[in-house]
Amino acid sequence: MSDLVATLSAHARRRLVAGSIELQSALDEVLDRAIEAEPLGALASQEQRIRLQLENQLSAYGPLQPLLDDPEIEEIWLNNNSEVFVARAGISSSLEISIGQELLQTLIEKMLRNTGRRLDRSSPFVDASLEDGSRLHVVIPDITRKNWSVNIRKFPRKVHSLDALTKMGAMSSRQANFLSTQIRAGKNILVSGATQAGKTTLLCALLNEVSNLERVVSVEETFEIRFQGLDWVAMQTRQSNLEGIGEISLRRLVKEALRMRPGRIVVGEVREAESFDLLIALNSGLPGLCTIHANSAADAITKLCTLPLLAGTNITPEFVNPTVGSCIDLVVHCRMLPTGKRVLDQLATIQWNKTDSKIEVLEVSP
Repeated sequence: MSDLVATLSAHARRRLVAGSIELQSALDEVLDRAIEAEPLGALASQEQRIRLQLENQLSAYGPLQPLLDDPEIEEIWLNNNSEVFVARAGISSSLEISIGQELLQTLIEKMLRNTGRRLDRSSPFVDASLEDGSRLHVVIPDITRKNWSVNIRKFPRKVHSLDALTKMGAMSSRQANFLSTQIRAGKNILVSGATQAGKTTLLCALLNEVSNLERVVSVEETFEIRFQGLDWVAMQTRQSNLEGIGEISLRRLVKEALRMRPGRIVVGEVREAESFDLLIALNSGLPGLCTIHANSAADAITKLCTLPLLAGTNITPEFVNPTVGSCIDLVVHCRMLPTGKRVLDQLATIQWNKTDSKIEVLEVSP
C-alpha cells in the first residue's frame, strides 16, 4: 500500500505542478483513475484512508505533519529515508515509515521557504525556526556520508511557569520561590545542562517572572525563546548570502541589543566569543539571563571563563575570571534523568574571592 500511495502522490504532485488545479481536484483525478484501473474494486473500500494519506503527503509537511501534530513527541530526526526516530518524554524510538528523498527535499524546501535561509553545497548546514516554533536542523552530503540528516526539535506551545514546573516535579516549591525572588531582584542567572535537559524551558519559565514593566531584548541563533511580557524584542542570527555577505552573528546581536534600551538582556545560548560581549553587558549593570551546555554548575562557570578568550588574543583570564565572578549571581543546572524526566539538579551562587583570586561556586539548598 505504501508503494501505491507513493505512486499516486507523485502523479498528484505532477498534476498540481502542471496546471492551476486545487489539491482536492488533483486527488479526485488520481484516485478515480486508480480505482477504475483496479478490476476487483479493492481500492474503493480504502479510498478515504488513501485520500487522507495523500493529503498528508501533499499538504502541510507531508508524512512529518502527524509527528509535528503529536503533542507527546518532543523531537523528530531522520538518519536516512527509512530511519525515522522520535523522542517522547526523553525516550527515543524508531518508526516504521519511509520518506522518499525527493519528497524529503520538497518538505525541507517548504520548511525553509519563509525563513530566508538556504541549504545547498555552499551552505550544507541550516538552522531555522518553523512557524510553530520548532527548530529545524539539516545537514546534507557531502558533509554527511550519503543521506540527508534532519532534526526537528519541538518546543512546548505553552510557556510553563515555575509553578507549573513544580507541579510537574521538576523542582520543589522552595526552589521555585527562591528562583522567583532572584529573578525579580534582577539577578544575573546562568542556566546550564546537557542537550535536552530542559534549559530553554526553564529559561522561559524564569522570564515569566519578569515584571511587565521591564523591556526584554533576547538574542539567539534561531528563535526558541518564548516570553509573554508586553515589551519584548526577539532577534536571531542570519547566515551569509550566496555572495558570502550579509551574515549577522550573535556577537553583533548582543551589541545591537545594548542600543535598544533593554531592561533585561537574554542570550539563548552562549557557545563562542559572544560570551565576552555578554559579560561586558552584565558588567555594566544590565540584568541578564543565558543558557550554556555544561555537566554541572561548576563546569558551567569554568566554560564561561574560557569562551570569552575566543574573542581575541588581548582577552586574558586576568580580566575574564573576576568579571565572571562578579557578574554571574546564580547558576541553575538542569538534568535529564534516565527515565526522561527533566529536573532542577543544582542551584549555586557565585562569588569572586579577591584574596585567593578565584571564583567560588557555592551550592545552595533553599
